[in-house]
Amino acid sequence: MKIAFITANKIKARRTLDLIEQRYTNYPPEEADYLAILGGDGFMLKALRDYHALEKPFYGMNLGNLGFLMNSINEDGEDDIEALINEAKPVQLFPLEMTTIDVWDGEKTVLAFNDVSVTRASPQAAKLKVLVNDVVRVPKLIADGILVSTPAGSTAYNSSAGGPILPIQANLLALTPISPFRPKNWKGALLKNNDNVVIETLESKKRPVNAVADMVEIKRVVKVSVHQKHSVSATVLFSTHSHLEERIIAEQF
Repeated sequence: MKIAFITANKIKARRTLDLIEQRYTNYPPEEADYLAILGGDGFMLKALRDYHALEKPFYGMNLGNLGFLMNSINEDGEDDIEALINEAKPVQLFPLEMTTIDVWDGEKTVLAFNDVSVTRASPQAAKLKVLVNDVVRVPKLIADGILVSTPAGSTAYNSSAGGPILPIQANLLALTPISPFRPKNWKGALLKNNDNVVIETLESKKRPVNAVADMVEIKRVVKVSVHQKHSVSATVLFSTHSHLEERIIAEQF
């Protein structure tokens, strides 16, 4: 078994990698059978974005905080990593694709395995128009922002904003407002995973907003399009003792 150990630039992660490399060969990602990611959830999301095109399974080794996308390990590097990988169960994750247009007419496209958020960039609330499949569903949302989440990301920012937690196998996306002022009673919506969401900014000069796709920020956007990209995926391996599906269920109780 050839494993590439990819580590966050943190003291604890580097120290654990040094111990692991005393027992395992660290292969380049392109030559490896598996990609072992040492760090936290944020670093895993970066690794998914950077290496998903290699089509290699990811095995997260938690050296961060919550580690929702990771597996528990011993920091002394003495785990039987090959056995852990062999026993793990796969989950296939499909990312969101975010395309933005900014005030300078620049266009950018970024993938997000957790969520895409559009939030205010000034003391004033954002004023947004929300379309789903080319139909205006919210003509004027006044709020701190809005986000679109995958099932894998639904326990993160989405849950903190009051959005629903989605089962990992659900063919759904969560559309959740962030601290909404108007419409007063709108709590968001559940969408099919082939729906297309467009968020347009109103009064963009007076009320600037930024868009974030899994920590990749695009400033001063005027239009954001989001859909799930089914032609792209990443396989993430989870311990049978703490599978992602069970973690998501447990978060609801």
